[in-house]
Amino acid sequence: MNEQQRKEQSQIKQVNNPTDVKSAVDNIKRIKNTSSDEMIAKYFKTTFEPPNINKARKRGRDEVKVHYDFAIPEDMHNIGKGKKFLIRTYGCQMNEHDTEVMAGILTEMGYESTIETDEADIILLNTCAIRENAENKVFGEIGHLKPLKLEKPDLILGVCGCMSQQESVVNRILKKHQHVDLIFGTHNIHRLPQLIKEAMFGKEKIVEVWSKEGDVIENLPKVRKGKIKAWVNIMYGCDKFCTYCIVPMTRGKERSRLPEDIIQEVRHLAAQGYKEITLLGQNVNAYGKDFTNRTYGLGDLMDELRKIDIPRIRFTTSHPRDFDDHLIEVLAKGGNLLDHIHLPVQSGSNEILKKMNRKYTRESYLELVRKIRKAMPNATLTTDIIVGFPNETEEQFEETLSLVEEVGFEAAYTFIYSPREGTPAARKKDNVSEEVKKQRLYRLNELVNTQSAASMKNYQDKVVKVLVEGESKKDPNILAGYTERNKLVNFKGPKSAIGQIVDVKITETKTWSLSGVMVENTVGVE
Repeated sequence: MNEQQRKEQSQIKQVNNPTDVKSAVDNIKRIKNTSSDEMIAKYFKTTFEPPNINKARKRGRDEVKVHYDFAIPEDMHNIGKGKKFLIRTYGCQMNEHDTEVMAGILTEMGYESTIETDEADIILLNTCAIRENAENKVFGEIGHLKPLKLEKPDLILGVCGCMSQQESVVNRILKKHQHVDLIFGTHNIHRLPQLIKEAMFGKEKIVEVWSKEGDVIENLPKVRKGKIKAWVNIMYGCDKFCTYCIVPMTRGKERSRLPEDIIQEVRHLAAQGYKEITLLGQNVNAYGKDFTNRTYGLGDLMDELRKIDIPRIRFTTSHPRDFDDHLIEVLAKGGNLLDHIHLPVQSGSNEILKKMNRKYTRESYLELVRKIRKAMPNATLTTDIIVGFPNETEEQFEETLSLVEEVGFEAAYTFIYSPREGTPAARKKDNVSEEVKKQRLYRLNELVNTQSAASMKNYQDKVVKVLVEGESKKDPNILAGYTERNKLVNFKGPKSAIGQIVDVKITETKTWSLSGVMVENTVGVE
């Protein structure tokens, strides 16, 4: 998937105490505005442990506790009355979900949401650490916000998310971006009220980053976007340790939510009228593998969720190694379980897969695809692919191209490898030039584009069911939504169709989207 496709996919306008509290309070460090290396070094020695893959591999299997006692402290209930917050989100759906939680917490504290930077009393940058480009965007935004902070000294500017879990990033902020008031990590979101209070009244820089993941906090408030589609987190963390990926260090070990809590949340969303949910996890089909007192996996969960009266259920992102036969068997039952499956392969070369520590082979991946296609002949498969992994040869890249052709992916998120400090791959010397990597990415995108366009032609003159999400950002007279197989459809129709599932006859196919006309009488005017 190239930049053009990503832009096209986002052209829909939406219509609109936990454990360790004492130690957490003790761990808050007020760092006075200083660029002293000694001060920073002392701080990190005592309270911050940078990502360390060897320590992370040996991390314990301590019992993860589930807490249902989250509450906004009484003295912070109305602290935001008459004030506004803005959260800018970078990266994956998990970050989007974290933003919903932070928005929920701030709303319960009395704050109102705004999209205008100048109106905000709190600005949080919820960051991504997957690629260098994402980090550069965040640091660029931090720089752009400096004049506003000088103009509004009481503005609280915070950096959170995956970038905050990296020592080098926090170090850089402390040294070069003194106007940032608050830094906290992915395991500290439930501590947001206390952190805001410290930043508000302490008037000193607040840094709280737990390098050890926390427990599962169940009753965190959320402010979701719209009432049509919802993210439902079912697990946290990742135990795969792919050599290019920082996620196991920024998100911690795998921790699954209890199935009864997930089922209750989905039932609640169904009762509210949501039409689609997406189950989230860094490695979503490893769900349940960390349970010690029950045998229960993603297939079991999906089998229960399909009985709930909600039209569509998806999940992302899955790992080929954990995609078991039981899950395929359950998905094949259909109904509200959709057969669009995102299955990241990353490379078609066994040598590169081994260097990536993916722990499957080209052959086992193709066998998994065969099983999926046998059980669900019409399944749509999409994937992630990394081009230019250190020292990738032309032959190894050609193996990726041949796998893409053999599987027939209908879309792919494609990237040039981006070194992440703290990962084994980042230490590799690379003999492949950036120009060669760009050429390979171009060739891969050309192939993916061709396959996508060919798959879209199959929809010509067909009637598809579209969940209407809103108006097109390009044209308010055009509605837009997605099919069951995640194809973007633009069409003319009444505004009353928004939030409904309607029949649309396809009149034109493009590389990444479809155009059509709504079949009459498929939606009632409410």
